Amino acid sequence: MNTTRRKFINSIGMLAASSAFPISTFAFSKTSKLKVALVGTGIRGTTFWGKRLVDEYGEILEFVGLSDINSSRLKYAKNFIGANCPLFTNFEEMVKMTKPDLIIVTTKDSTHHQFIIKGLEMGCDVLTEKPLTTDETKCQAIIDAEKKSDKKLIVGFNYRWSPYATKIKELLANKTIGDLVSVDFHWYLNTYHGASYFRRWHGEMESSGSLWVHKSTHHFDLLNWWINSEPNQVFAYGDLEYYGKNGTQRGPNCRSCNHKDTCEFYWDITKDASSKKLYTDHEHEDGYIRDNCLFRENIDIYDKMSAQVKYADNTVLNYSLTTYSPFEGWRVAFNGTKGRIEASQDIPYHSITSVDEAEKHVLEMAQNNKEELNHESIIVHKLWEKHEVINIPMEKSGHGGGDKRLHDKIFVNPETTDPYGRTAGVRDGAMSILIGIGARISIESGKAINIGELTDLKPKKERS
Repeated sequence: MNTTRRKFINSIGMLAASSAFPISTFAFSKTSKLKVALVGTGIRGTTFWGKRLVDEYGEILEFVGLSDINSSRLKYAKNFIGANCPLFTNFEEMVKMTKPDLIIVTTKDSTHHQFIIKGLEMGCDVLTEKPLTTDETKCQAIIDAEKKSDKKLIVGFNYRWSPYATKIKELLANKTIGDLVSVDFHWYLNTYHGASYFRRWHGEMESSGSLWVHKSTHHFDLLNWWINSEPNQVFAYGDLEYYGKNGTQRGPNCRSCNHKDTCEFYWDITKDASSKKLYTDHEHEDGYIRDNCLFRENIDIYDKMSAQVKYADNTVLNYSLTTYSPFEGWRVAFNGTKGRIEASQDIPYHSITSVDEAEKHVLEMAQNNKEELNHESIIVHKLWEKHEVINIPMEKSGHGGGDKRLHDKIFVNPETTDPYGRTAGVRDGAMSILIGIGARISIESGKAINIGELTDLKPKKERS
């Protein structure tokens, strides 16, 4: 086995937050590549976990199978990814025939558990996109399945890997503001990106578990990592007051709507080449409409969300998610015994940028490795001292540069010690979604929810 492939094997173990796998874990010969199978050929599967792996790491891995319930989209995905492999509409058939070393799951959130559990049971290591799953029952089933298996499950978090997020972690780990006391975190989705969730299956609780789970899992994972503790209790408020049944005009979808000329959210998917090729051209098979009406009656997730979270180390988090902001960005403030750290990204009146609101999410999702020549600031204000401004070089593509750094850690330099502990395992995936699941239950019950009662994972004062 050559050095590159050995690095890859070790990285799987590190990313799973457990000991490195023995070399015998994967059935490599001296000339073989890691055999990868992908289930779910939506935007994240075909780009980040598809085409980018082929383009950047084709020397050490190969796709041996692609699976999706939509056979038409499968054919498009194969060409787009650049994979030379068979296609399957039956997941188990794919695994039996291709015998992959690693299965990558990028299906609808509510189905993640099916493929994770079945993959582990069939003797494969599994990497799943966030969120891990959508409710506490499925979460426990995944935890149990991994315990029973001699294989490992990886959760693909990427936000930790951006230089900006890493600098915040460094400052907190170095006790720049003493011991952490409380955190205020507020995320703003604009009327382009935020609205897109309500067009898709994400707008239905059964499919996404709400944005508390699908979107906020990113934020809660960052916060758990920054705070370096695990959530103990959550109390939340939430409602649906803007999208869904609240709209005054609606139609079957944007293409066939009678309100095209008056609806501010009208989106012509036929002019979005990538969305048309990936979704519209194949909707005849599975009925998935990518340009659904934002105001359809069956939307039942929240568009207004606020929560308080108490951590096992007694840090208190105040969190909110806005889904129809005039701008896209976020703010966070950390209060410590010796001062305060303030950070934010993409607040339009805090920085000069040529990117308009409609382009922000497109650039964030892009995998073009292009760097933007701009900076964002972090403010450190110690007690009794003048504040300090730290400027961080910023990238827009690939989630602020996090995507490529996550891949590089897995495939290029996994043996390098990471002082920031950015690798994320199953426990990290569980703890991030359990805050959102607990918040959802809190809204429904009107009570504070103890995280430790949702699964058999008991919150730790300090993260492992």
